[in-house]
Amino acid sequence: MDKKHIQHLYWRASFGVKPSQLKKLSALSRKEVVDQLFDASRVITPLYIDLGSFKNLSKEAFIKETKKEREFITESRELLKVLNKKWTHRLVNTKQSLRERMTLFWANHFVCSDDFITYSLKFNNTLRTHALGNFRDFIKAISKEAAMIRYLDLKQNRKSNPNENFARELMELFTLGVGNYTEDDIKESAKAFTGYNHSFDGEFVFNEKKHDDDFKYFFGKSGRYKGDDIIDIILEQRACATFICRKIYAYFVNNKINERHVDEMAKQFFPNYNIEALMHFVFMSDWFYNEEHIGAKIKSPIELLVGMQRVTPFTFLKMTDFLRLQKHLGQTLLNPPNVAGWKGGRHWIDSNTILLRLKLPSVILNDGQISTVEKGDFNDAFKEYQDLHTKRKPLKTKVNWNAFNELYGSLSFQEIEQLLITTKINVGTKAYLNNLSKVSKKSYCIQLMSLPEYQMC
Repeated sequence: MDKKHIQHLYWRASFGVKPSQLKKLSALSRKEVVDQLFDASRVITPLYIDLGSFKNLSKEAFIKETKKEREFITESRELLKVLNKKWTHRLVNTKQSLRERMTLFWANHFVCSDDFITYSLKFNNTLRTHALGNFRDFIKAISKEAAMIRYLDLKQNRKSNPNENFARELMELFTLGVGNYTEDDIKESAKAFTGYNHSFDGEFVFNEKKHDDDFKYFFGKSGRYKGDDIIDIILEQRACATFICRKIYAYFVNNKINERHVDEMAKQFFPNYNIEALMHFVFMSDWFYNEEHIGAKIKSPIELLVGMQRVTPFTFLKMTDFLRLQKHLGQTLLNPPNVAGWKGGRHWIDSNTILLRLKLPSVILNDGQISTVEKGDFNDAFKEYQDLHTKRKPLKTKVNWNAFNELYGSLSFQEIEQLLITTKINVGTKAYLNNLSKVSKKSYCIQLMSLPEYQMC
């Protein structure tokens, strides 16, 4: 398989490919490379964090404690920060890269957040479990998650007073998209989801007394439907398969939608809704490797940070620094902006974030100094400016340059460039790179990561 195509595949299905890995894969066929990605992700490894006092916490103890100093609420918020860090670490170091990439995708499809660590962790692992499974099973599981029940007010959805929040988002954001259902469909389906609740430890509970068991009229059918029945009827609509495929195409292929390709995907996806089979079809399709798609997507903040960390391992000495950086870049894991999630694409970049993105490699990897030394220069003007105006390093990190040298030390400067930059380099940028003093591969790595082209994948 062509090296350029392998890099493209691994930036969409993973978070980049390592030099030694690329060398081995280039001797294989496309099918062999793609199959390896799926084979490695068949194992499901739940994310684990030590929940401490939450392990055996009862509802009575929680209520009693929160009436005093709300210690559990405070502890939960701190554990959510730990979960954020653990998830990022998993993205950087996992061997099940496709499953983790899919988990990240679904987290911005089935958008949900919860400040209670038990429910948030359980929801995250449900995404991971079903990420490459059957979409029908997936959405039924999501509808019964404690975090989702709380987030979209299913707990308040009672026979006497139906709450339409979940029913509306189920169709608008999770399955069909605007224009493929009516307001009456929302009202009727909301009745089917009445009685949904959960136990204190996050297990699904169906309350028959609060469920509306009367007939519902939904998409031209009638019956004493419950929530799962509504989901089954929704999935009978081919519009559902098309809607999901369009979102997958935008995320994994190109924000510019090719409806013909989406239609091909929908034919594969409908009516069985096998996610693994759909993704295998996408990665095996000739059009996935078209030149127009390579390097055409703007990296999300998490993709940017994880990609950098896989090239040059680093750790933030303060977790607050890492969380603050995610916030400034516009994507904090476990904290979506709203039920529609992050818009992505060009929305990742504005006048503030682009400056931060371009400076980020030097700030993280080079003690806040920007590497701009050109041939013949004895001083770095930007460094002089920072030395005068900055009293302390913005972010405190520990960088493992030994790991970088093991991976990239034997490569030429040109080979490093080809590995780190997947999109076509602008003529002006190329001239700039040629004029730089290639003092060390460490400096050149930072310089490459500071380019506008590195923002693309």
